[in-house]
Amino acid sequence: MAEIPYRDELLADRTVHRRYADGREEWRTRDGGVVRWRDNRGRAGTDELLGQRIIKRTYTDGGVVYARDVGYGRTLWRDGTVTVNRTSFRGRLGMLLAAVAGGVVLGAMAPPPAEMTVAEEEALRQQAASGSSGGGGGGGDGGGGYDDWDDGDDGGDADGDFG
Repeated sequence: MAEIPYRDELLADRTVHRRYADGREEWRTRDGGVVRWRDNRGRAGTDELLGQRIIKRTYTDGGVVYARDVGYGRTLWRDGTVTVNRTSFRGRLGMLLAAVAGGVVLGAMAPPPAEMTVAEEEALRQQAASGSSGGGGGGGDGGGGYDDWDDGDDGGDADGDFG
C-alpha cells in the first residue's frame, strides 16, 4: 500500500492549493456538495462525498473512481494508494496511530467499491442527507460537516475536502 502525503494551503480566495509529495498539485474549490478540482497535469473533475464515507471522483472525461475516507486524514483509493493529509492534526495523529498500531487502522478498513450503480450512489446520498450513513455521518474523521475550508493550523477539519 503506497502512502502519498499532502499538505493543503488555504488561499485568499477561499480555494485550497493541495501539494502532494509525489509532485502533483491540485487547486480545489467548493461548489455546494462537491469539490471542483484541477491539477498540474491537465486533469480536472469533481469529488463528491457520498454516504458511508465513500468519495466519488468524477473526471471531466467521464471516468469515475471511488475512495473511502478511513479517518485520521487518510483516504484509501481503489488502486490501494492512501493519501495522507499532513496539514491537519488528524493527519499527524493518524501517522502516529498507524505507526503504533502497525497499520491495523488501515489494514482493517474495507476498500472502496470498484463501481456503483446510479441507484446505489443515490441511496448513499440519501443516507448522508438523513445523517444515518452508518460510516461516519457527515464524513471527515469522526464528525462535522464540510462547511468551511481550513488551512489546518488550528487543528480544524482540513480533511473536509473529500479526499
